[in-house]
Amino acid sequence: MSIRLNDARSNAFSAVKSMADYVFSIANPVAQAAFAACDGADLIVHSFLFTTGGHSLARARGIPDVSVQTFPMFAPTRAFPNVAVSNTPHGSLSYFTHWLATQIFWRAGKRLATPEVSNLRLYWPFDTSRPILTPLLFAYSPTVLPRPADWTAPHIHITGYFFLETSETYQPPPKLMDYLATGDAPICVTFGSMVNRDAGRIDAVVRAALAHTRQRGIILTGWGGREPIEDDANLLYLDAAPHDWLFSRCKCVIHHGGAGTTAAGLRAGIPNIVIPHAIDQPFWAKRVAAIGAGPTPIDLAKLSVETLSAALAQTEDAALRAHAREIGRLIRAEDGVGTAVQLIEQHAYRSNFGDMGVK
Repeated sequence: MSIRLNDARSNAFSAVKSMADYVFSIANPVAQAAFAACDGADLIVHSFLFTTGGHSLARARGIPDVSVQTFPMFAPTRAFPNVAVSNTPHGSLSYFTHWLATQIFWRAGKRLATPEVSNLRLYWPFDTSRPILTPLLFAYSPTVLPRPADWTAPHIHITGYFFLETSETYQPPPKLMDYLATGDAPICVTFGSMVNRDAGRIDAVVRAALAHTRQRGIILTGWGGREPIEDDANLLYLDAAPHDWLFSRCKCVIHHGGAGTTAAGLRAGIPNIVIPHAIDQPFWAKRVAAIGAGPTPIDLAKLSVETLSAALAQTEDAALRAHAREIGRLIRAEDGVGTAVQLIEQHAYRSNFGDMGVK
């Protein structure tokens, strides 16, 4: 899936087709497993690809449901475009991209309503003709993307990011502790779950740019599985490390702009250099730059030693570093999980007992 999306890059139609082909190929076993996992549930929380299926299953079983999304989806606005077409200008065209994305999503979902996958009658969770709409919880920070003025519907909520706290329980390997103790704070490089056919070139550019700017670096290999080509005392390759623990010990992070990595990078209060690969990543990359927490994103096709070195130099700017620290402070003050829990409990109570007693 990651390779298909990377091949599509900024072509939204190719990305949608790649995603649809993959989803259709695994739909049957995934849907059956998801339906079985919901047996006996009192409420269903669903996300992006299972939005229609999760809501329809909840309707069939007579239980409430909540939609949680990590990027703005299913809520049209003129303030910004759908995340897959982040270059679209604000205004009517942006609103149209949201409408079109929803239509594509709904019609693609209907193709999955077959006896082989499910005999469910499909319903749309945000049908405004219903008396109680499914709550739509956006699990990102309003500091990063404020609520648009035209999101007046009461079922839309921006909760703040969801973080899994690991910093107090993580036991770092000795080589990581030794590395951190023997020099200045390093640059962390991670492309998460992205698997790119051009991984060798990307790795070479990153290493050369770090050397050119005389920076130390920790490279998290992730799903790409890159290994060091030659010994370098200034570089440390790791399979993975918890972002909340590691980023706070680094001076800057270079990443792909995935929703979760962006959240962790901003929360750490350090500059973020974003090299987006596909889908929603260019959208978040632009938001990082817009709020002053990082330099202009680097298009993957234009990634070079020169462009990355220039971005690294920009992260030394005192004003940018101050902006990044302030963004981190604001995000750390939010409680995305706590807010979501409160909203889910309120919806569950209202669905069963009406508005009486709901605060």
